[in-house]
Amino acid sequence: MSLSRRTVLSTAAVGIATVAAANAQTPNAPAGTPQPTRPGRGGTDPGPRNVPLELQNPDIYVPPATDHGTVANLKFPFSQSHMRLERGGWTRQVTERELGISKNIAGVDMRLNTGGVRELHWHKAAEWAYMLYGRARITAVDQDGRNFADDVGVGDLWYFPAGIPHSIQGLEPDGCEFLLVFDDGSFSEDNTFLISDWFKHVPPDVLAKNFGVPASSFASTPDPSELYIFPLPVPGPLASDRIPGASPVPQSFSHRLMAQDPIRTKSGTVRIADSKNFPASITIAAALVEILPGGMRELHWHPNTDEWQYYIEGQGRMGVFASAGDARTFDYQAGDVGFVPFAMGHYIENTGSTPLRFLEMFKSSYYADVSLNRWMALTPPELVQGTLKLDATVMSALRKGPAPVVPA
Repeated sequence: MSLSRRTVLSTAAVGIATVAAANAQTPNAPAGTPQPTRPGRGGTDPGPRNVPLELQNPDIYVPPATDHGTVANLKFPFSQSHMRLERGGWTRQVTERELGISKNIAGVDMRLNTGGVRELHWHKAAEWAYMLYGRARITAVDQDGRNFADDVGVGDLWYFPAGIPHSIQGLEPDGCEFLLVFDDGSFSEDNTFLISDWFKHVPPDVLAKNFGVPASSFASTPDPSELYIFPLPVPGPLASDRIPGASPVPQSFSHRLMAQDPIRTKSGTVRIADSKNFPASITIAAALVEILPGGMRELHWHPNTDEWQYYIEGQGRMGVFASAGDARTFDYQAGDVGFVPFAMGHYIENTGSTPLRFLEMFKSSYYADVSLNRWMALTPPELVQGTLKLDATVMSALRKGPAPVVPA
């Protein structure tokens, strides 16, 4: 049944009147305060309340009528993570401890001041990164003694395989901020292997034998608590950090994502980076998605693994279908982490007035998604129409080609 304009306006008026009446029953409720009510459903919330948080999460506080059942929490803001403040910058993380459903991926948001150094270190997990702000110098040495050094800027990626030692340093004019993604949800940045920590836990005579120098040479080695993220002078040009005679790594550990031609629609773009175009990145695949106001990341799912998201700019909402009649809707802002469990159908809609930009990341060597629209378009139409009872307008609108971002 189609709705007339009069019916729509009448229904909207009832909804506005219901909320207005509900706010009148909530003491000291500011204008625009939401209430957990729809016509014929819910009721007022007299409080206590955290109204700013409710305003950021309208689709959790007042779920769409299509939400149903129990779906795990799929959101955690970096702003609610512990902030570790160091002499050369700061860091915070979202892991399985903060977002319990994320078993395969953890993330770290890190800021290095100008000259700030993330100490020489390595991990049991592989490290993938996206530069959010500024410029940084990254270095690494692989298991065959081949070295790597590069300067990276906004939109650039890097990937260091598990066990490969590396460093990061903020450059002029204002250091850098970046997102780190690790292929282990239980990862903790507090458990990295730090070079200073190892030096402090090896007897001086053993260090002396290893390096062929007197044990007294190690008397000034700093305590690990003084390092981790610490200031050093800004390095010179990149060429000055090239090691004479050293062989380079065979595959670059960095990648210029923004230099790629995106998949482009009239409502947004998608740039994909996986082992096909960034060969070093063998355990993390990713897509940078931009959705213009009113646009939407189409209904789809990923057939290979979970999706871990980071929201860079704008605001949006994501609806997730968990099968067996279960579905839930979440709202996201810049700095939030989102999550979609393996194979669950979902969409992401720009609900703001500015572009929505976010990263999709996967513990996989390759990126893959299945479009609901494309699946239906490439299935015998009698089967689709007979299942869903769709009219000719819908059937003729189905797309056989890719369109990851669709208009309103």
